[in-house]
Amino acid sequence: MTERLLQYIWQFQHFNKSELTTIEWEPLQVIHPGIYNTNQGPDFLDAKIIVGSTIWAGSIELHINSSNWKDHKHSGDKNYNNVILHVVWLHDIELQLPFPTLVLQDKVSKLLLKKYDELLNNPGFIPCEKNIGQVNEIILLSWKERLLVERLELRSAIIFEQLKKTNTHWEETCWWLLAKNFGAKVNSDAFAAIAGSVSVNILSKHKHQIHQVEALLFGQAGLLETTFTEDYPTLLQKEYRFLKNKYKLKKIQHSLLFLRMRPSNFPTLRLAQLAMLIHQTVHLFSKIKAANSLSEIKTLLNITANDYWHYHYVFDEASAFKKKHLGTQMSDTILINAIIPVIFAYGHHHNEKEYKDKALKWLEAIRAEKNVITKGFEALSLTNKNAFDSQAFIQLKNEYCDKKRCLDCSIGNKIIKTASAP
Repeated sequence: MTERLLQYIWQFQHFNKSELTTIEWEPLQVIHPGIYNTNQGPDFLDAKIIVGSTIWAGSIELHINSSNWKDHKHSGDKNYNNVILHVVWLHDIELQLPFPTLVLQDKVSKLLLKKYDELLNNPGFIPCEKNIGQVNEIILLSWKERLLVERLELRSAIIFEQLKKTNTHWEETCWWLLAKNFGAKVNSDAFAAIAGSVSVNILSKHKHQIHQVEALLFGQAGLLETTFTEDYPTLLQKEYRFLKNKYKLKKIQHSLLFLRMRPSNFPTLRLAQLAMLIHQTVHLFSKIKAANSLSEIKTLLNITANDYWHYHYVFDEASAFKKKHLGTQMSDTILINAIIPVIFAYGHHHNEKEYKDKALKWLEAIRAEKNVITKGFEALSLTNKNAFDSQAFIQLKNEYCDKKRCLDCSIGNKIIKTASAP
């Protein structure tokens, strides 16, 4: 038995409620189990019970053993002054508390405990992989939507932290988030640092000259510090030296990584594409916010690095001709991890539901991600038809399955409840 399992059992009343009595053999009836409290204080608030013929209203505290009340020094804590019932798994000590104690050890289904133990100790892809197929599709769909909102809220929290640093400047914050995601997982920190070192205001002054935008980005990345043989990188180098002195810029301390990376994903190309995005758009966040359809955003992301990069992957090393388009997969990644989170965060920040709904709707219109996690759920015959599904599965696996939080999961709840049903 764990305290979280005991809380779950009490929250959903998964025990035999007939002929309940306190340790003093007084009859007890649960009118309302209370509201689960995730903050400081008793486990459940605003509960209502009847002991004998008296109605009690207040808080309920749960422990594995009665002695835990003493161990946790609750009697001296004013947060517990309103407790009306002590619910325990095992009564191991007499405490003379001013309220009754209820023991649940003999009231809970052995099948429920067995199923929970099976879930907790299953070493497979997810704890419930043998039972998830039995869960109703309506429950799955509802839970996926909650998971998706939870994932976007977590990302919103990160965006809000950046928003504080930019003095609530949404364009600046959007630029930072876009740059971070252009760097992908390997170079995200470096790209975020580049964005933080060159403001939107500076970039907007030079956006009509693509070579100046590239000079700023490549220079801040530390990629213009060598001696070049080709004219174009030499031009960027000269431009950067002038702009660096003009704006008193300090290049970032991060190093860009190229190792074990396909040339099409080299940070040089991603910076060149990011520069083209700046060159081709004005007030990007405002355009995102005003867009009525995902196709409008995809048009903005339909970018190709400038002509020099048709023949290069890095500076000073010519290659066969190939236009360096952003690509559908990378475009989808930017949509999923930058544009949709920032529009959701904006709606969350201003309490404007239309933007949050737009974010969820757009996810349904993007192709599903294909990775180890999504393939694992597909192997269990679960539908993964769009980014709405894949993002929900990623949240489920990382935040619930891997952490064995079956009691906090609607799927786990349903499986455990079914196991304990008569």
